[in-house]
Amino acid sequence: MAERDGATPVYGIAVAADLADVPEATLRLYERRGLLTPFRSDGGTRRYSDDDIDRLRRVAELRDAGVNLAGIGRVLDLEDENGDLRRELEEERRSR
Repeated sequence: MAERDGATPVYGIAVAADLADVPEATLRLYERRGLLTPFRSDGGTRRYSDDDIDRLRRVAELRDAGVNLAGIGRVLDLEDENGDLRRELEEERRSR
């Protein structure tokens, strides 16, 4: 069997909520606020990946630390940007 990567959308909203230990309504709120963007099937069903679950757990960590949703969004954006820059740097180093 082929391995799937962390970005493969496999979980429905109920399973994702259970894995992230948050109510389904919270997942919908986070999506409305732009904190995550689950894959949508042709029929509009949300599908979450392991990467989405990790992101939800990070949101919970920040929320528990007292950061509001706007702040969480900014932190996540900066973390994503930092990760992108690190990948670019690593690719540049490999190509030398």
